[in-house]
Amino acid sequence: MDDIVAEFIRRTILKIPVTEIMKILRIWNFLPESLLKTINLRQCKEGVSQEVVELCEKAHANMKEAAILDLIYHQTCQTRKIWIVYKMTKSPGEEVDLFDMEEFKDSFKKVLQRALKNALMTASRYHKIQQMELRSIYLNSLKAIVFKQYNQDFQICCLTPLQERSFETVDPRIKHENIKEKERIQRVTQETFGDCVQPRIEFAQYKLETKFKINSNNSILAEREEPFRCLVKFSSPHLLEALKSLAPAGIADAPLSPLLTCIPHKAMNYFTIRDK
Repeated sequence: MDDIVAEFIRRTILKIPVTEIMKILRIWNFLPESLLKTINLRQCKEGVSQEVVELCEKAHANMKEAAILDLIYHQTCQTRKIWIVYKMTKSPGEEVDLFDMEEFKDSFKKVLQRALKNALMTASRYHKIQQMELRSIYLNSLKAIVFKQYNQDFQICCLTPLQERSFETVDPRIKHENIKEKERIQRVTQETFGDCVQPRIEFAQYKLETKFKINSNNSILAEREEPFRCLVKFSSPHLLEALKSLAPAGIADAPLSPLLTCIPHKAMNYFTIRDK
């Protein structure tokens, strides 16, 4: 095993959380269980990585095996990085078809020596590939948004339909104020977000580029050719669910701005707003 492979494996092990190291090594299935049991996980991670490298050296690991370990790490620990979405399109006039996955794999291997983008386009017979304005650490949520599957994939706990909900309480002496407005807000919220749990995205970013309008009070600013720029970023451990709860909680008016509610429909969480 050469130094490049050893360093690749060492760096991969260092990225893996200690609690996940044995799990990932077992999925990798390159080192036998008898050798895995000899690894001391109670030492620092640098020591653990060195032990794994030494075992891989004895087993004559190559770059292919090291790459498989890295792929397993990224698949198992998906939230350890930001995932970027790309969109592939066919040539004008060419119908979009679902390609055979086995055929795709064989073709992809043959052209893998080229750049990754070229390999993807050649293997899938697409004409163009471009980066989308959609990023997150939650890979499954990105897939659900891109393929419009979040109504099925994220039905973790469906709520009771809003029209069937009641504001009645156990104590008949207690009355709710503005019950019609509460019902309207819930109805609008359901129409906007649906009943299902939203795909998980942790931020949305908005860049504003605008020019001052001509005004006697700020003529100097109006003459400025370069637009003024500002950046607004909304963040939350579960942004879409947080947005969904704003109006029912009385924090925002219903309906919310389309700039906030269009994230899953437009498959974007990076926006640039310019003057028309």
